[in-house]
Amino acid sequence: MDDRQFRNAMGNFATGVNVITTEVDGDVHGMTANAFMSVSLDPKLIVISIGENASMLDKIRKSRKYAVNILSNDQKDLSMIFAGQIKEKHHVEFEWLSDLPVIKDCSVQIVCDVVNEHVEGDHTLFIGKVVDLKLEDCSDPLLFYKGQYQSLEKTGAVI
Repeated sequence: MDDRQFRNAMGNFATGVNVITTEVDGDVHGMTANAFMSVSLDPKLIVISIGENASMLDKIRKSRKYAVNILSNDQKDLSMIFAGQIKEKHHVEFEWLSDLPVIKDCSVQIVCDVVNEHVEGDHTLFIGKVVDLKLEDCSDPLLFYKGQYQSLEKTGAVI
C-alpha cells in the first residue's frame, strides 16, 4: 500500500477537531490536531500525537504541559488559523485555566501535565494527566472527515 492509500483509509474515520495549546517563556503556542483520545479514567489520562516536524513538539517537551481545546462547529476559522491555512494575522482570544492558555468559547478545555512520552514512527505521543477541565454547553462539534470539515446533521431521530 502507498502513503496516499493509507491516508485515504485513515480519513474515513471521522474525528473531532481540537487546538493544542501551551505556554513557553511567556509566549502562547498552538496547533490544530485531531489525534487525541481518552486513555484512562483512574487516573484521568489523555494522549495527543504530535508529528516530528511540528514546531509544537519542542514546545510541549519544554513546557511539560498542554491544553486540548475541543472546537465547536462555529470555530472552523480557529482550526484553520492554527493549522496555518489562514496566513493573515488574527487576534485569538485566550483565557487561562490552571496556568495554561485555552481558547475562549470552546466546548471543552482540558489542561494536562505530561506524565510520559513515547516516540512511535514519525510522531510523539504525549500522555497527559488531566489537572483541570472546563465544559461548556455549546453548539455541535467541529468534525473532520475525508479531508474536509464536516458538521453533524440534525435528523431528530432517537436511537
